[in-house]
Amino acid sequence: MPEVPALGARGGGWVVLQFALMAAVVLACAAGPAWPEALRLSLRLFGALLVVAGAALVLLSARTLGRSLTPFPRPSGKAEIVEHGAYRYVRHPIYSGGLLVFTGLSLAFSPWALALTAALGIVWGLKARVEERFLAARFPGYGHYCTRTRFRLVPYVY
Repeated sequence: MPEVPALGARGGGWVVLQFALMAAVVLACAAGPAWPEALRLSLRLFGALLVVAGAALVLLSARTLGRSLTPFPRPSGKAEIVEHGAYRYVRHPIYSGGLLVFTGLSLAFSPWALALTAALGIVWGLKARVEERFLAARFPGYGHYCTRTRFRLVPYVY
């Protein structure tokens, strides 16, 4: 598979792209067509559960990262490899939690938002590959971490 471009020295293009898609999902939730009436209540309840679970995962994972947290794929000068908490199970749990949040919002409001959430998932998967390239170049032990923590976003899937 060809190398994913960094989109800037720190990967800023990925940050812009992810926030644009996040805004597009929210806009589609507000302005897109609703789910069919027969499904609406069930999807809203399930969506709300996903939003809460995803938000908790994002917050806990961000807290675990501490001073290593940055929106950019290139790690900051203060960054350290974190291998505990949710980072024992997936290498990018903040993206995993974000996908839960946006999937939940999409299920609660609009199928158009769900299509945009799928695109956001692809972007985060590609951004994670760029981020891992930067991390491997910066931290000699990162490859061993990847061997122990095999999945990027979804345990036993990807």
